[in-house]
Amino acid sequence: MASKTVAKDIITLRGSAAIVSEFFGYAANSILYNRGVYPEESFVKVKKYGLPMLLTQDEGVKSFIANLNAQLSEWLESGKLQRVVLVIMSKPTNEVLERWNFSIETDSEVVEKGVSREKSDKEIMREIQAIMRQIASSITYLPCLDEPCVFDVLAYTDKDVAVPFTWIESDPKLIANPQMVKLHSFDTKIHKVDTLVSYKNDEWDEQ
Repeated sequence: MASKTVAKDIITLRGSAAIVSEFFGYAANSILYNRGVYPEESFVKVKKYGLPMLLTQDEGVKSFIANLNAQLSEWLESGKLQRVVLVIMSKPTNEVLERWNFSIETDSEVVEKGVSREKSDKEIMREIQAIMRQIASSITYLPCLDEPCVFDVLAYTDKDVAVPFTWIESDPKLIANPQMVKLHSFDTKIHKVDTLVSYKNDEWDEQ
């Protein structure tokens, strides 16, 4: 009698944390490229999520994102990470121009009991693709950043989380009267990530 092997796509807490932290790394690179924070020639093209993606070759930024990913992965595994925000600011004035907000919902049962969930890698990849495409097309719905810019990353965690000395407490770097665009979400069945970009509304300045 013929037997059939059925493979299930099992998602563990550690695996989900790795997927989400890696996503942040690629999303940050894409935002920095597409919003012109760093020069075009400082990025190289790679293939990821079935899409052409761009990665910075700036050693300082590469090191920053690598350290960020490692820390986010640790917080994601402990279920302590609530939100990550990539902030783009004017270099001359430090005014906040854009906030790329990634809110995270964690399945507490997985964290507390160590159970796993099921979802196919292909399905997760399709959901991430949709977000990456929206970031890549951000020039069509966000105002042009026509001044030199810098970026920072804010992490919102539970109050009892241990924070490394390389992180400091910060103000939320909010934008007054922002415009907002909600992007797609993705869900590993353990971590759900909702994406929203808010930006400075120049129309308020003209009134």
